[in-house]
Amino acid sequence: MTDRALSRPSRPSLPVDPAVLVVAIGCGLLLAVGGIILPAFLTAGYLLQQLQIASFLGIIAAGATLVILLGHIDLSVPAAITSIAIVTTTIAGSQDPALATLAIPIGLLTGALIGLINGIGVAFLRLPSMVWTLAMNSMLIGSVVFFTGGFKPRGLAPPLSITLSLERSFGIPNAFLFWLAVMVAMAYLLHRTVYGKYLIAMGNSERAVYLSGIRVRLVTTLTFVVAGVFTAIGAILLAGYANQAYQGMGDPYMLPVITAVVIGGTSIMGGQGGYGGTIVGAIFITLLSSILSVLQMPEAFRQIVFGAIILAMLLIRGYKRSFR
Repeated sequence: MTDRALSRPSRPSLPVDPAVLVVAIGCGLLLAVGGIILPAFLTAGYLLQQLQIASFLGIIAAGATLVILLGHIDLSVPAAITSIAIVTTTIAGSQDPALATLAIPIGLLTGALIGLINGIGVAFLRLPSMVWTLAMNSMLIGSVVFFTGGFKPRGLAPPLSITLSLERSFGIPNAFLFWLAVMVAMAYLLHRTVYGKYLIAMGNSERAVYLSGIRVRLVTTLTFVVAGVFTAIGAILLAGYANQAYQGMGDPYMLPVITAVVIGGTSIMGGQGGYGGTIVGAIFITLLSSILSVLQMPEAFRQIVFGAIILAMLLIRGYKRSFR
Protein backbone atom coordinates (compact mmCIF):
# COMPACT_ATOMS: atom_id res chain seq x y z
CA MET A 1 0.00 0.00 0.00
CA THR A 2 1.46 3.42 -0.96
CA ASP A 3 2.00 6.40 1.35
CA ARG A 4 -0.57 8.27 -0.66
CA ALA A 5 -3.17 5.62 0.07
CA LEU A 6 -2.22 5.66 3.74
CA SER A 7 -2.50 9.44 3.97
CA ARG A 8 -5.84 9.58 2.21
CA PRO A 9 -8.52 10.74 4.67
CA SER A 10 -11.23 8.23 5.37
CA ARG A 11 -14.72 9.15 4.33
CA PRO A 12 -17.34 9.16 7.05
CA SER A 13 -19.77 6.28 6.67
CA LEU A 14 -23.41 7.11 6.23
CA PRO A 15 -25.85 5.68 8.77
CA VAL A 16 -28.07 4.63 5.86
CA ASP A 17 -27.00 2.86 2.67
CA PRO A 18 -27.10 5.49 -0.13
CA ALA A 19 -28.91 3.00 -2.39
CA VAL A 20 -31.65 2.55 0.20
CA LEU A 21 -31.90 6.31 0.66
CA VAL A 22 -32.29 6.85 -3.09
CA VAL A 23 -35.04 4.22 -3.32
CA ALA A 24 -36.79 5.69 -0.27
CA ILE A 25 -36.78 9.10 -1.96
CA GLY A 26 -38.11 7.36 -5.07
CA CYS A 27 -41.00 5.98 -3.00
CA GLY A 28 -41.83 9.51 -1.90
CA LEU A 29 -41.79 10.72 -5.51
CA LEU A 30 -44.04 7.84 -6.57
CA LEU A 31 -46.50 8.76 -3.81
CA ALA A 32 -46.52 12.35 -5.05
CA VAL A 33 -47.03 11.30 -8.67
CA GLY A 34 -49.70 8.79 -7.66
CA GLY A 35 -51.53 11.46 -5.69
CA ILE A 36 -51.57 13.70 -8.76
CA ILE A 37 -52.80 10.97 -11.09
CA LEU A 38 -55.32 9.45 -8.66
CA PRO A 39 -56.36 11.46 -5.57
CA ALA A 40 -57.44 8.27 -3.78
CA PHE A 41 -53.84 7.07 -4.04
CA LEU A 42 -52.89 8.89 -0.84
CA THR A 43 -55.82 7.71 1.26
CA ALA A 44 -55.13 5.44 4.23
CA GLY A 45 -57.18 2.61 2.77
CA TYR A 46 -55.32 2.61 -0.54
CA LEU A 47 -51.90 2.83 1.09
CA LEU A 48 -52.70 -0.05 3.43
CA GLN A 49 -53.76 -2.07 0.40
CA GLN A 50 -50.39 -1.32 -1.21
CA LEU A 51 -48.59 -2.50 1.92
CA GLN A 52 -50.70 -5.66 1.84
CA ILE A 53 -49.64 -6.36 -1.76
CA ALA A 54 -46.03 -5.40 -1.05
CA SER A 55 -45.97 -7.96 1.76
CA PHE A 56 -46.23 -10.88 -0.67
CA LEU A 57 -43.35 -9.55 -2.75
CA GLY A 58 -41.31 -8.69 0.34
CA ILE A 59 -41.66 -12.16 1.86
CA ILE A 60 -40.66 -13.92 -1.37
CA ALA A 61 -37.80 -11.45 -1.84
CA ALA A 62 -36.48 -12.35 1.63
CA GLY A 63 -35.34 -15.70 0.26
CA ALA A 64 -33.96 -14.08 -2.87
CA THR A 65 -31.96 -11.67 -0.70
CA LEU A 66 -30.22 -14.56 1.07
CA VAL A 67 -29.37 -16.28 -2.21
CA ILE A 68 -28.05 -13.09 -3.83
CA LEU A 69 -26.02 -12.18 -0.73
CA LEU A 70 -24.36 -15.56 -1.20
CA GLY A 71 -23.40 -14.56 -4.76
CA HIS A 72 -25.94 -16.79 -6.49
CA ILE A 73 -29.35 -16.30 -8.07
CA ASP A 74 -32.57 -18.33 -8.04
CA LEU A 75 -34.56 -18.24 -11.29
CA SER A 76 -36.92 -21.04 -10.25
CA VAL A 77 -39.07 -18.70 -8.11
CA PRO A 78 -41.95 -18.19 -10.62
CA ALA A 79 -42.60 -21.89 -11.25
CA ALA A 80 -41.97 -22.68 -7.58
CA ILE A 81 -44.71 -20.24 -6.54
CA THR A 82 -47.14 -21.81 -9.00
CA SER A 83 -46.36 -25.42 -8.10
CA ILE A 84 -46.42 -24.80 -4.34
CA ALA A 85 -49.73 -22.96 -4.58
CA ILE A 86 -51.26 -25.79 -6.63
CA VAL A 87 -50.00 -28.45 -4.23
CA THR A 88 -51.33 -26.52 -1.24
CA THR A 89 -54.79 -25.79 -2.66
CA THR A 90 -55.16 -29.31 -4.03
CA ILE A 91 -54.50 -30.85 -0.62
CA ALA A 92 -56.64 -28.23 1.16
CA GLY A 93 -59.53 -29.14 -1.14
CA SER A 94 -59.17 -32.84 -0.41
CA GLN A 95 -62.22 -34.79 0.72
CA ASP A 96 -60.16 -36.16 3.60
CA PRO A 97 -60.32 -33.61 6.47
CA ALA A 98 -57.17 -34.98 8.09
CA LEU A 99 -55.22 -34.57 4.87
CA ALA A 100 -56.64 -31.09 4.30
CA THR A 101 -55.21 -29.88 7.62
CA LEU A 102 -51.74 -30.77 6.34
CA ALA A 103 -52.02 -28.50 3.28
CA ILE A 104 -49.81 -25.70 4.62
CA PRO A 105 -47.11 -27.96 6.14
CA ILE A 106 -46.90 -29.93 2.90
CA GLY A 107 -46.73 -26.67 0.94
CA LEU A 108 -43.82 -25.52 3.10
CA LEU A 109 -42.09 -28.87 2.70
CA THR A 110 -42.54 -28.60 -1.07
CA GLY A 111 -40.77 -25.25 -1.04
CA ALA A 112 -37.98 -26.68 1.14
CA LEU A 113 -37.62 -29.66 -1.23
CA ILE A 114 -37.32 -27.37 -4.26
CA GLY A 115 -34.71 -25.35 -2.39
CA LEU A 116 -32.86 -28.53 -1.40
CA ILE A 117 -32.67 -29.68 -5.02
CA ASN A 118 -31.40 -26.25 -6.05
CA GLY A 119 -28.84 -26.28 -3.25
CA ILE A 120 -27.53 -29.73 -4.16
CA GLY A 121 -27.15 -28.73 -7.80
CA VAL A 122 -25.27 -25.55 -6.96
CA ALA A 123 -23.27 -26.65 -3.90
CA PHE A 124 -22.41 -30.28 -4.65
CA LEU A 125 -22.66 -30.60 -8.44
CA ARG A 126 -20.98 -27.18 -8.75
CA LEU A 127 -23.23 -26.03 -11.59
CA PRO A 128 -23.91 -22.30 -12.12
CA SER A 129 -26.95 -21.30 -10.08
CA MET A 130 -28.42 -19.37 -12.99
CA VAL A 131 -28.37 -22.42 -15.26
CA TRP A 132 -29.47 -24.95 -12.64
CA THR A 133 -32.38 -22.92 -11.24
CA LEU A 134 -33.54 -21.95 -14.74
CA ALA A 135 -33.64 -25.65 -15.64
CA MET A 136 -35.49 -26.30 -12.37
CA ASN A 137 -38.00 -23.62 -13.31
CA SER A 138 -38.60 -25.34 -16.65
CA MET A 139 -39.06 -28.75 -15.02
CA LEU A 140 -41.52 -27.34 -12.50
CA ILE A 141 -43.54 -25.73 -15.28
CA GLY A 142 -43.67 -29.09 -17.07
CA SER A 143 -44.70 -30.84 -13.86
CA VAL A 144 -47.53 -28.36 -13.31
CA VAL A 145 -48.85 -28.84 -16.86
CA PHE A 146 -48.59 -32.63 -16.48
CA PHE A 147 -50.39 -32.58 -13.13
CA THR A 148 -53.23 -30.30 -14.25
CA GLY A 149 -53.49 -31.61 -17.79
CA GLY A 150 -53.37 -28.03 -18.98
CA PHE A 151 -56.64 -27.16 -17.24
CA LYS A 152 -57.40 -24.92 -14.28
CA PRO A 153 -56.28 -26.60 -11.05
CA ARG A 154 -58.94 -27.70 -8.61
CA GLY A 155 -58.76 -27.02 -4.94
CA LEU A 156 -59.33 -24.54 -2.15
CA ALA A 157 -57.09 -22.13 -0.32
CA PRO A 158 -56.44 -23.14 3.31
CA PRO A 159 -58.47 -21.05 5.78
CA LEU A 160 -55.31 -19.88 7.56
CA SER A 161 -53.83 -18.54 4.32
CA ILE A 162 -57.05 -16.61 3.65
CA THR A 163 -56.96 -15.17 7.16
CA LEU A 164 -53.34 -14.09 6.85
CA SER A 165 -53.61 -12.65 3.36
CA LEU A 166 -57.05 -11.02 3.29
CA GLU A 167 -58.21 -10.17 6.80
CA ARG A 168 -57.08 -7.36 9.10
CA SER A 169 -56.24 -6.93 12.76
CA PHE A 170 -56.73 -3.53 14.37
CA GLY A 171 -57.33 -2.12 10.90
CA ILE A 172 -53.92 -3.30 9.61
CA PRO A 173 -53.66 -6.09 7.00
CA ASN A 174 -52.55 -9.37 8.54
CA ALA A 175 -50.22 -9.87 5.58
CA PHE A 176 -48.30 -6.74 6.56
CA LEU A 177 -48.18 -7.78 10.22
CA PHE A 178 -46.79 -11.13 9.11
CA TRP A 179 -44.24 -9.33 6.95
CA LEU A 180 -43.15 -7.34 10.02
CA ALA A 181 -42.46 -10.65 11.75
CA VAL A 182 -40.40 -11.73 8.74
CA MET A 183 -38.43 -8.47 8.95
CA VAL A 184 -37.55 -9.16 12.57
CA ALA A 185 -36.59 -12.76 11.77
CA MET A 186 -34.40 -11.66 8.87
CA ALA A 187 -32.69 -8.97 10.95
CA TYR A 188 -31.86 -11.54 13.62
CA LEU A 189 -30.75 -14.13 11.07
CA LEU A 190 -28.37 -11.80 9.23
CA HIS A 191 -26.98 -9.79 12.13
CA ARG A 192 -27.18 -12.00 15.21
CA THR A 193 -26.31 -15.49 14.00
CA VAL A 194 -23.13 -17.21 12.86
CA TYR A 195 -24.96 -18.25 9.71
CA GLY A 196 -25.47 -14.58 8.76
CA LYS A 197 -21.75 -13.88 9.17
CA TYR A 198 -20.85 -16.92 7.05
CA LEU A 199 -23.35 -15.83 4.39
CA ILE A 200 -21.80 -12.38 3.95
CA ALA A 201 -18.27 -13.77 4.10
CA MET A 202 -19.02 -16.37 1.43
CA GLY A 203 -20.54 -13.71 -0.80
CA ASN A 204 -17.26 -11.81 -0.62
CA SER A 205 -14.91 -14.77 -1.00
CA GLU A 206 -16.14 -18.35 -0.91
CA ARG A 207 -12.61 -19.68 -1.29
CA ALA A 208 -11.36 -17.77 1.75
CA VAL A 209 -14.25 -19.06 3.84
CA TYR A 210 -13.59 -22.61 2.63
CA LEU A 211 -9.91 -22.38 3.55
CA SER A 212 -10.90 -21.19 7.02
CA GLY A 213 -12.65 -24.50 7.60
CA ILE A 214 -16.28 -23.51 7.09
CA ARG A 215 -18.53 -26.06 5.39
CA VAL A 216 -19.46 -23.89 2.43
CA ARG A 217 -21.53 -26.59 0.72
CA LEU A 218 -23.74 -26.93 3.78
CA VAL A 219 -24.21 -23.15 4.06
CA THR A 220 -25.06 -22.88 0.35
CA THR A 221 -27.56 -25.74 0.48
CA LEU A 222 -29.15 -24.39 3.67
CA THR A 223 -29.51 -20.96 2.06
CA PHE A 224 -31.41 -22.36 -0.91
CA VAL A 225 -33.63 -24.41 1.43
CA VAL A 226 -34.49 -21.33 3.51
CA ALA A 227 -35.15 -19.39 0.31
CA GLY A 228 -37.49 -22.17 -0.82
CA VAL A 229 -39.41 -21.91 2.46
CA PHE A 230 -39.82 -18.15 2.04
CA THR A 231 -41.05 -18.74 -1.51
CA ALA A 232 -43.51 -21.30 -0.16
CA ILE A 233 -44.83 -18.85 2.44
CA GLY A 234 -45.36 -16.25 -0.28
CA ALA A 235 -47.07 -18.80 -2.53
CA ILE A 236 -49.44 -19.93 0.23
CA LEU A 237 -50.35 -16.32 1.03
CA LEU A 238 -50.93 -15.57 -2.66
CA ALA A 239 -53.21 -18.61 -2.89
CA GLY A 240 -55.19 -17.25 0.05
CA TYR A 241 -55.31 -13.76 -1.49
CA ALA A 242 -56.67 -15.12 -4.78
CA ASN A 243 -58.59 -17.92 -3.02
CA GLN A 244 -57.24 -20.27 -5.67
CA ALA A 245 -54.15 -21.40 -7.53
CA TYR A 246 -53.68 -21.14 -11.27
CA GLN A 247 -51.07 -21.79 -13.92
CA GLY A 248 -48.64 -18.94 -14.33
CA MET A 249 -49.42 -17.65 -10.86
CA GLY A 250 -45.78 -16.89 -10.14
CA ASP A 251 -44.83 -15.48 -13.54
CA PRO A 252 -45.33 -11.81 -12.56
CA TYR A 253 -42.78 -12.23 -9.74
CA MET A 254 -39.67 -13.11 -11.72
CA LEU A 255 -38.30 -9.61 -12.33
CA PRO A 256 -39.98 -7.77 -9.41
CA VAL A 257 -38.32 -10.08 -6.85
CA ILE A 258 -34.84 -9.59 -8.28
CA THR A 259 -35.46 -5.89 -8.85
CA ALA A 260 -36.57 -5.34 -5.25
CA VAL A 261 -33.36 -6.96 -3.99
CA VAL A 262 -30.99 -5.19 -6.39
CA ILE A 263 -32.38 -1.67 -6.07
CA GLY A 264 -32.37 -2.15 -2.31
CA GLY A 265 -28.58 -2.12 -2.33
CA THR A 266 -27.77 -5.84 -2.37
CA SER A 267 -24.96 -6.51 -4.82
CA ILE A 268 -25.81 -9.06 -7.50
CA MET A 269 -22.23 -10.33 -7.02
CA GLY A 270 -22.93 -11.11 -3.35
CA GLY A 271 -21.40 -10.12 -0.04
CA GLN A 272 -22.94 -6.66 0.20
CA GLY A 273 -26.40 -5.46 1.18
CA GLY A 274 -29.16 -6.63 3.46
CA TYR A 275 -32.88 -7.12 3.87
CA GLY A 276 -33.55 -3.52 4.92
CA GLY A 277 -32.95 -2.37 1.37
CA THR A 278 -35.13 -5.16 0.01
CA ILE A 279 -38.04 -3.93 2.16
CA VAL A 280 -37.80 -0.45 0.65
CA GLY A 281 -37.31 -1.98 -2.81
CA ALA A 282 -40.46 -4.10 -2.48
CA ILE A 283 -42.52 -1.05 -1.51
CA PHE A 284 -41.02 0.92 -4.42
CA ILE A 285 -41.85 -1.83 -6.93
CA THR A 286 -45.40 -2.15 -5.57
CA LEU A 287 -46.04 1.59 -5.82
CA LEU A 288 -44.55 1.69 -9.33
CA SER A 289 -46.70 -1.26 -10.43
CA SER A 290 -49.77 0.44 -8.98
CA ILE A 291 -49.09 3.65 -10.90
CA LEU A 292 -48.48 1.71 -14.13
CA SER A 293 -51.78 -0.11 -13.54
CA VAL A 294 -53.62 3.19 -13.04
CA LEU A 295 -52.08 4.40 -16.30
CA GLN A 296 -53.24 1.11 -17.88
CA MET A 297 -49.76 0.20 -19.04
CA PRO A 298 -49.55 -3.32 -20.52
CA GLU A 299 -47.64 -6.06 -18.71
CA ALA A 300 -44.97 -6.06 -21.41
CA PHE A 301 -44.17 -2.43 -20.66
CA ARG A 302 -43.89 -3.19 -16.93
CA GLN A 303 -41.36 -5.92 -17.63
CA ILE A 304 -39.36 -3.47 -19.74
CA VAL A 305 -39.38 -0.98 -16.85
CA PHE A 306 -38.25 -3.59 -14.31
CA GLY A 307 -35.50 -4.81 -16.63
CA ALA A 308 -34.32 -1.25 -17.24
CA ILE A 309 -34.16 -0.60 -13.48
CA ILE A 310 -32.01 -3.70 -12.93
CA LEU A 311 -29.65 -2.73 -15.76
CA ALA A 312 -29.41 0.83 -14.45
CA MET A 313 -28.48 -0.37 -10.95
CA LEU A 314 -25.88 -2.78 -12.34
CA LEU A 315 -24.35 -0.01 -14.45
CA ILE A 316 -24.26 2.38 -11.50
CA ARG A 317 -22.58 -0.21 -9.27
CA GLY A 318 -20.11 -1.11 -12.01
CA TYR A 319 -19.29 2.59 -12.45
CA LYS A 320 -18.72 3.03 -8.69
CA ARG A 321 -16.41 -0.01 -8.53
CA SER A 322 -14.31 1.22 -11.45
CA PHE A 323 -13.50 4.45 -9.57
CA ARG A 324 -12.64 2.96 -6.19
